[in-house]
Amino acid sequence: MLSFIVRRILAGIVLVFVISTVTFLLIYSTASDVARNILGESATAEQVVAKTAELGLDRPLLAQYLSWLTDAVRGDFGASWFTSEPVSQMVANRLPVTLSMVILAVVVTAIISAVLGVTAAVRGGAVDRLLQFVSVAGFALPNFWVALMLVIVFALNLKLLPATGYVPFEVDALAWASSLVLPVTALVIGGIASAAQQIRGAFIDVLELDYVRTLQAGGLSRRSVLLRHVLRNAAPPALTVLSLQFIGLLGGAVVIERIFAIPGLGTLTVNSSIQGDIPAIMGIVVALVIVVVIVNLLIDLANGWINPKARLQ
Repeated sequence: MLSFIVRRILAGIVLVFVISTVTFLLIYSTASDVARNILGESATAEQVVAKTAELGLDRPLLAQYLSWLTDAVRGDFGASWFTSEPVSQMVANRLPVTLSMVILAVVVTAIISAVLGVTAAVRGGAVDRLLQFVSVAGFALPNFWVALMLVIVFALNLKLLPATGYVPFEVDALAWASSLVLPVTALVIGGIASAAQQIRGAFIDVLELDYVRTLQAGGLSRRSVLLRHVLRNAAPPALTVLSLQFIGLLGGAVVIERIFAIPGLGTLTVNSSIQGDIPAIMGIVVALVIVVVIVNLLIDLANGWINPKARLQ
């Protein structure tokens, strides 16, 4: 197990290095008029040149990258070009907001999808057809449209939940939960449809294996076969689907945070991209890749625990 964990961690480190390097080279090699954007159109040519030198953008690209990498390894991602706030602090303040929303969405998605997918696979018939319809509908409805409908119905018309804003958990737990109900619901509707369909397929594949019929013929109850054997063997594909859902929800959070005015990493990403705040963008990219690597490591560990053969792959 230890070698399994070490291999996954080393692979994650390589992934972070490769993605951050490619992102840096793409962003910095295509950046233009950065100093002008920061100073404004009224800045003189001399001021622009001085600002470019101050930011180090007049140096060769390789020298800029080595400086950034050396600082990044120590946890220093520089400061925002527009607010002078340390990038590490910017990300640290906003990442928990996004993660609280996404993790809650993944948990809700996992529970509901498992129930729907397993029920559809076992019972079939009308239940299965209903899941197929729900899956198509879930794919067809954009999450931003769902978010707007939720705001109109539950916030503006019924006035049951806040339309926008975010309250930290440590300030007021009830207000925190209320502020996340609508964003999380908007995220999970499409995710549930997709995950339930995938879980249904994985469950059906296991049900069709010969050993399932052998166990049932041996006198084991159907309930015991389903819960102790089929569910265990269908779990690895289901966990993989949920890890992909987590990554997809991180992307979906960018739009949802804008709609609900949530001060998370998605909002910071959009604002930094519009401004051209490259240090902030690099810090966000590295943080998100690290989160994805950690999630995939946890999924690999769970799969290795469920199926020891996975550790050898």
